[in-house]
Amino acid sequence: MITEGTGVLLAGGKSRRMGEDKRFLSVGEETLYARSLAVLRSVFQTVFVVIAQDSPALESDVPVFRDLGPDCGRLCGLYTGLKRAVTPYVFTVACDMPFLNPATVQYFTEVTRDADVVMAKLRNGLQPMHALYHQRCLTVMEDLMKARELKIQQLAVHPSLRVRLITLDELSAVDPEGRSFYNVNTPSDLETARSIHGKRKTVPPGPT
Repeated sequence: MITEGTGVLLAGGKSRRMGEDKRFLSVGEETLYARSLAVLRSVFQTVFVVIAQDSPALESDVPVFRDLGPDCGRLCGLYTGLKRAVTPYVFTVACDMPFLNPATVQYFTEVTRDADVVMAKLRNGLQPMHALYHQRCLTVMEDLMKARELKIQQLAVHPSLRVRLITLDELSAVDPEGRSFYNVNTPSDLETARSIHGKRKTVPPGPT
């Protein structure tokens, strides 16, 4: 169980493309929110949730904080997570990723060394919503929000921050299925996730 970092679940998006609150959509017997939270709690001793200022209230058995600033999107959620945390770094993930892999999350914490940002770079680009951020990022985040430059990916190329990019080859060793970064944005994505989950359950166990 990791004590020097905090698991932060961002669960306050407006779900425009989905058309309904993604937090309460189910894959298997659990909601997307419950699935993500369970993985974070299996890795980190301290876990909390960040929701947007205008997001509906959320009942939870872990602390829930609202964004510290309005209209700054996920960058503000990440900023709020770092400001609220009492640990040197946070691992932040969105609640629309149904196949989070505890081993992958653990790997991100093990390669931190002196990095301010640990983020994966896949074929479709940087993955800021399954990444690790140090408290040293706070000043840069404040500058970005003041300038209304709200893409979190900018942290991975900022000259004042030390960045560790995780490669696809590295990830394949801890997540052979490559599902850790699959996210659900549309009804079609949700149906695909449910299909993947169903196939996993029907795979017969291996030899004992």
